[in-house]
Amino acid sequence: MRLIRSIGSTTALLLFGAVVPAYTQPDKHDEKRDKPDQRQERGEQQRQRPPQSRQDARPQEWQRQQHQQRQRPDQQARAWQERRGWAQQGGGWQGRGTWEQGRARRWESEHRSWAQRGGYGGYYIPQSSFSLNFGSQNSFRMQGRPTMYMGYPRFNYRGFSFLMVDPWPEYWQQNWYENDDVYIDYDGGYYLHNRRHPGVRLAITVAM
Repeated sequence: MRLIRSIGSTTALLLFGAVVPAYTQPDKHDEKRDKPDQRQERGEQQRQRPPQSRQDARPQEWQRQQHQQRQRPDQQARAWQERRGWAQQGGGWQGRGTWEQGRARRWESEHRSWAQRGGYGGYYIPQSSFSLNFGSQNSFRMQGRPTMYMGYPRFNYRGFSFLMVDPWPEYWQQNWYENDDVYIDYDGGYYLHNRRHPGVRLAITVAM
């Protein structure tokens, strides 16, 4: 009888030990669930995030905003042009006598941005004309080869005359001005872009 009671007691203990963990073990699904205050905190953090910049999505609008309210007296712009202000700082291409000599040997080391030149000091196109006729959505072809003026290639577009104060890259075709679509934009100064060669821009100035 003692042996039977001992076996019965042992069996009861084993059954109790198996049942208790089933009630005490937490539900894994419950652990993964967010508490109400945690969900509210995450929602507030998402609402507080600053909106993503739209400059990359709307580059043309950004160019117009940069160009707005830019004005300079004609006399001041003409004086800057006469002293070749674009070549006074940061090295810069000094120009040549013929169109063929305007081709760079190593464009990467010869060209300069307007920031490297100390800023743009020339004439500003009126905002009304710039918005309608300039920017990446207004491509054109020069048709004729630019003429030389003050040692720099000059071309006309929409009633304005421009000087190319950067040499054109050595890997562009000799007659790119006839075959390539180009456009003019503003980024601290005016630049000429060639759609056949994206990522390359030539510094240009409005000729007085």
